[in-house]
Amino acid sequence: MAHVTFKGNPMTLPGTEVKVGDKAPDFKVLANDLSEVTLADSKGKVRLISVVPSLDTGVCSTQTNKFNSEAASMGDNVEILTISNDLPFAQKRWCGANEVDAVRTLSDHRDLSFGEAYGVTMKELRLLARSIFVVDANDTVTYVEYVPEGTDHPDYEKAIEAVKQAASN
Repeated sequence: MAHVTFKGNPMTLPGTEVKVGDKAPDFKVLANDLSEVTLADSKGKVRLISVVPSLDTGVCSTQTNKFNSEAASMGDNVEILTISNDLPFAQKRWCGANEVDAVRTLSDHRDLSFGEAYGVTMKELRLLARSIFVVDANDTVTYVEYVPEGTDHPDYEKAIEAVKQAASN
């Protein structure tokens, strides 16, 4: 299992650690309009799944804005999903306030479906651990980063490169 800390404190991540080469696990999360969204809803596209503890924090905000600004360079066949346990209403408000329009924010608050399927729920906090997953058009995981310390940034350049690589195949 991935080892993650948050502000230096070890976190328990129940569920299954996802690895490169795995078939991407399905999940059920909520969009800003409260409709259900699953992995299958973006079938045939390359997915960059950016996981953050809460959009209302500095690193999470930067992470989401970074991928929003990079979206155009990733190509038309790429969908960027940012998943957190923030309520859908808060996500919608945050996107409006930050002019985020190229990233789809999704809430795992209701069922922790994504967090359990990808092994990123921090049990002690009921938040998702910062992580990045790239899933190709055939639903195979091609890149994984479980960020070891939840208050640190992911490796943006490696994630973007992984997306471009998956989109070119």
